[in-house]
Amino acid sequence: MAIFMLRPMQKDILSYTSGRMGISAVPGSGKTWTLSFLAADLLKRGVLLEDQEILIVTLVNSAVDNFYNRISTFIESRGLIPNIGYRVRTLHGLAHDIVRERPELLGLDNNFQIIDEREANSIRDGVAQAWIASHPDQLEVYLEPTVDESRRQWVKREQLPGLVNDIALSFIRFAKDQRYTPDRLREKLREMPVPLPLAEMGVEMYENYQNALIYRGAVDFDDLIRLALSAMEWDAALLERLRHRWPYILEDEAQDSSRLQEEILSLLAGEQGNWVRVGDPNQAIYETFTTASPEYLQNFIHQPGVIQKNLPNSGRATLSLINLANYLVQWTSQEHPNGPLRDALETSPLIEPTGHDDPQPNPADDLTYIHFATQKFTPITEVQAVADSLERWLPEHPDATVAVLAPRNERAFNLVDELRRRNIPYHDDLLRSSSTTRFSAGSLGHILRYLSDPGSSGKLATVFRVWKRDSRQDEAQNAQVEKTAELLRKIKHVEDFLWPADGKDWLEESGLASRLPGMYEQLEQFRIFVRRWQASIVLPIDQLVLTLAQDLLTEPGELAIAHKLAVLLGQAQNTHPDWRLDQLSEELAVIAKNERRFLGFSDSDSGFEPDKYRGKAIVSTMHKAKGLEWDRVYLMSVNNYDFPSGNPGDPYIAEKHFIRDSLNIQAEALAQLKALLSSDEYHWYQEGAATLESRLDYARERLRLLYVAITRAKKELILTWNNGRRGELRPALPFTALYSYLEQHGKAQHDPA
Repeated sequence: MAIFMLRPMQKDILSYTSGRMGISAVPGSGKTWTLSFLAADLLKRGVLLEDQEILIVTLVNSAVDNFYNRISTFIESRGLIPNIGYRVRTLHGLAHDIVRERPELLGLDNNFQIIDEREANSIRDGVAQAWIASHPDQLEVYLEPTVDESRRQWVKREQLPGLVNDIALSFIRFAKDQRYTPDRLREKLREMPVPLPLAEMGVEMYENYQNALIYRGAVDFDDLIRLALSAMEWDAALLERLRHRWPYILEDEAQDSSRLQEEILSLLAGEQGNWVRVGDPNQAIYETFTTASPEYLQNFIHQPGVIQKNLPNSGRATLSLINLANYLVQWTSQEHPNGPLRDALETSPLIEPTGHDDPQPNPADDLTYIHFATQKFTPITEVQAVADSLERWLPEHPDATVAVLAPRNERAFNLVDELRRRNIPYHDDLLRSSSTTRFSAGSLGHILRYLSDPGSSGKLATVFRVWKRDSRQDEAQNAQVEKTAELLRKIKHVEDFLWPADGKDWLEESGLASRLPGMYEQLEQFRIFVRRWQASIVLPIDQLVLTLAQDLLTEPGELAIAHKLAVLLGQAQNTHPDWRLDQLSEELAVIAKNERRFLGFSDSDSGFEPDKYRGKAIVSTMHKAKGLEWDRVYLMSVNNYDFPSGNPGDPYIAEKHFIRDSLNIQAEALAQLKALLSSDEYHWYQEGAATLESRLDYARERLRLLYVAITRAKKELILTWNNGRRGELRPALPFTALYSYLEQHGKAQHDPA
């Protein structure tokens, strides 16, 4: 069968018999396929005893199923019985297997629970809120001093809780990766000659978070990894038993390994063990504020005694697209004007096309279409331009695959709203929650939040924006909506608009009936709806949500999701009978912001196959597109905000406008933690240094993200950029460099995409 034909480099890897081997694999080179084939080949050779297995460790759950399916196919083709002799696990799944062997050794009950990311975030959020309540002024020193008092209070109320939660997440995760308990960190703090306020904050939240887990008799995913390593270190017999059980370890996506992952697998393999690591450092895109780093794989590959192999051949894309991706690597390493960023991308191996007799030949280069939209789009007109292009292209290519990839969920959701409005076929389940879920939850949440505080003119103005959402994609209509919302926000007494008494009708006194009759009619109609919503607050929460949905939502999918959201809130109210309307509305806010997935509305974790969606536009973030490919790919928002390069004026998403001196508070908190843990008396904390270093780390990761995004395209690639909400953004530096490269080689195409 053609599928089993091996390239020369793959044959070379399959000659592996034992020891440590590191493999650098380019996008589309078939690294998962090769690793699966190697597992099947080892089984065929009969290298295992009856009670042994090959252990395959991968990054995400969907890859687990992928490995099982591929290995089973290879094994069945050789006349062997599938599902025997190998085990495929994520790192968390592997850690769980190990901890279950000796829970009592780790102080755990046999029935210990593992909390998922949703519950962990809920606990952290409560911890962050409690910390703010008990330290209301402690972060004042970090707030921008020029912010006026009303804005400052808004920041404290609306912005700080999320920021403090983010600090707690990165602080706790890093502390656990370093295997420090709250008690040990508290001892370190007492030994410090000077205060470290952000570290103090982090330790206190870490303590409270762990106490919440202990109260539940539970551990989180980070605990699992730490405890698994401890179990093997403390129980020599357990370690020996596991080493015997898994004499071969094959690790996929090793560019995303963390320190603890490397320590666990290294301990399992032993100094003389068999450990194969496959990955692509240029596709390490999950590093910011996590404990992962491509350096672990890079250092492993260059260790003495490690067998070094490459998988450079890729049949995914046309030669022109391969050359474009390779140029990004070469330009970054040789010409990037910001010197410290030249190490962001590895220059070896570069992508090479496949041979003429390869079972996966590269598409013909005459199919290549590469377009850089150099015109200055606003965020709204960029969305419209991409939708225009899809509207023209899709009917002419019903059998082709196409994806629009955005660097952030917000941009992807904006496009989905426009595609929905135009009835352009699309699929958005690769987003962390579908846009329909996000839209429905966000809309209903805004109204519930207002109903919990009916005297707030600001929240009433937000509800008006939600009510007029269909006007948001037209710039003129959107400007009118914003003007009207601003008018509502300035009302001193909301009741004078909604429930006027004694002749004090704000709407009549505004003079809008004669000056702006259209605005007057909209507000008159809006008032009717708000009155009805206020009258409905006596209903149980699930009935209230359904009542609001009937007035606000029109699409069948939106209404179906509203029904499930109503059930969710009904369950929440039963579980927490003391919750008020504002607390229930926060449940919807969490879903709308994608801080957790609303279970039941995304299949992205079970694997995604682009070929199933021919003739539809797949909308995704660039991160979620990793490992996938499409005939035609759009890359949106390639500007100096989403892809900064450290140039003066480049903004950074982690640097909040309300924090003084453009400090990255998450990075500063981690820097204080690292200073706390350092045994080097010269390693000391200097405010701002971590912020500058975090800019470089983020810029490196974004260069790799752009590389990943470009290498999703098989035949056609379109890049656009926008100038941001305030109009100050520019094309990203690599956007300009790549466009210049195409111009020089006569490859730039100027016709509309």
